[in-house]
Amino acid sequence: MTTALIYLLIMLLVAAVVFLLAAVVFGRGEELAPLPPGSSPTRLPVRDITGEDVQKVRFQLVLRGYKMSEVDWVMRRLGTEIDELRARVAVLEAERQTSG
Repeated sequence: MTTALIYLLIMLLVAAVVFLLAAVVFGRGEELAPLPPGSSPTRLPVRDITGEDVQKVRFQLVLRGYKMSEVDWVMRRLGTEIDELRARVAVLEAERQTSG
């Protein structure tokens, strides 16, 4: 019984050492060093986003896929642009109805 506990303890110790070594060697899985908060290599125009702009967007790859903060930023920008375009369309349609 005590031999089994000793083997279990040794296996847990070896697993912990391997995990810590892997964490130090591989880091968080990002290819580049982390960027300062609020900055991103992902680029979009300040205004008037086109379909071509969206097709050119590339996200930084990390261990589990794309960097979520960059994807969230692009989605917020696109959502804002769509809302602004819809508001412009509503204004133009209202002007057209009052003048026509």
